[in-house]
Amino acid sequence: MKISFPGFKILDRYILGKFLGTYLFSIAMITIILVVFDYAEKVDDFTATKAPMSAIIFEYYLNFVPDFVNQFSGLFTFISVIFFTSKMAYQTEIIAMLSGGMSFRRLMWPYFLGALAIMLLSLTLNLWIIPQSQVACIDFQRKYVPKHKNEQYERHIYRQISPGEYVYVRGFNSSNRASYLVLERYDSTVVRESLEAADATVDPETGHWKAQRYIHRRVAADGSESFEQLRDLDTLINLDVRELGTVEKIVPTMKIGELNRFIEQQRAKGSDSIKIIEVERHCRFAYPMATFILTLIGVSLSSRKVRGGTGLHIGIGITLCFSYIMFNRVFEEFAKSGAMTVWLAVWMPNIIFAIIAAYLYQKAPK
Repeated sequence: MKISFPGFKILDRYILGKFLGTYLFSIAMITIILVVFDYAEKVDDFTATKAPMSAIIFEYYLNFVPDFVNQFSGLFTFISVIFFTSKMAYQTEIIAMLSGGMSFRRLMWPYFLGALAIMLLSLTLNLWIIPQSQVACIDFQRKYVPKHKNEQYERHIYRQISPGEYVYVRGFNSSNRASYLVLERYDSTVVRESLEAADATVDPETGHWKAQRYIHRRVAADGSESFEQLRDLDTLINLDVRELGTVEKIVPTMKIGELNRFIEQQRAKGSDSIKIIEVERHCRFAYPMATFILTLIGVSLSSRKVRGGTGLHIGIGITLCFSYIMFNRVFEEFAKSGAMTVWLAVWMPNIIFAIIAAYLYQKAPK
């Protein structure tokens, strides 16, 4: 079966220009508003820490904006489509196109070209650009926003580093220093050996932990214990420094290749955070793909001229869009809790709204 493309005509340029122009304008306006409000909230911190304006603009806001744009890309795609399509319907432009022999499917061609461009942008941001920009944002906040100084690290961290081996870290901070470190080896459910050290530091590049003094504890098969107080601890632990952070905060800083390797690493260690990491990976693909679904819903919904006009279309559209966002959050929690298979839970909102899109497409004016 040969697939043919409908080409690109003046009308296509008109619709595509309206689509992308409205999308970019709405994104730009809300971004400016967000930056102004965020700056007003943090200006005292910036002043107190003497943050240079160049760092505020190029290290923080330039890296902060892509994440915000991507989070609400689906919403603004939907609103853009509904806004200018309902306006064309109200001015009977769509009726004229359909009366002139253009099919509704042919009318969708420039819309899907625009959705494809937005989807590819969102996918690129999700997989490579935003993770890198998040690292820069976190570094800036740790340096110039006091309340964010150590928030990426949990106070008490307990991780499995290999079958039967666990590490406990307390009070880890951005200086790569922990107030307390314990390395334990288990035989079934019984601790057989442990290392305990206070004021330990780690080299993030090599994974070597060092401390001036430490205690080596052994537990024999008969239950007897022995202790040694030793000096100059220098041990290699199979633990990436990033694993010491809150999982929900560290996985967004990983590019897709790093994220895939991190999942395999955590799976090999038997980590209980696998579901959270897999949710992040699936979301990076599911959200951009929703662009096509929301575009189809938007066009099908707003292409009919109704008595309520543009306002009614926008009201219904925003309700549907926020319902999609709510479904995403609910099903993400189902996935993280193990109540549903991760891939099914993350993709379920797309499946539900794809069914809604198919129904509205069938009801659209032909």
